Amino acid sequence: QVQLVESGGDLVQAGGSLRLSCAASGSIFSINAMDWYRQAPGKQRELVAQITSAGDASYVEFAKGRFTITLDNAKKTVYLQMNSLKPEDTAVYYCNAMIRPRDSDYARGYWGLGTQVTVSP
Repeated sequence: QVQLVESGGDLVQAGGSLRLSCAASGSIFSINAMDWYRQAPGKQRELVAQITSAGDASYVEFAKGRFTITLDNAKKTVYLQMNSLKPEDTAVYYCNAMIRPRDSDYARGYWGLGTQVTVSP
């Protein structure tokens, strides 16, 4: 079984920083890419940032210049460094990964359970 576990969410004041982590574990043959999404109350889940196993990163507009996604392939862990946080960044942040399990010839998407980020004014 493959699992993704997020951590690092917290309550922070506007202008502050947080670093989220997402660790993949289980019977993993390879990881193709890992992403961060977020979902605010009453809103749809939205993409925040993506990174491939080669380290190519991309960001949606609101994350550019404030968020940085990195991947430690050896630890199978993706990080999201979030700076200059705003109240509108308040959401549950989810990790998503395209992983090929050892018992499969194909990669598929996996989701973590999320970590809550709350930014106070």
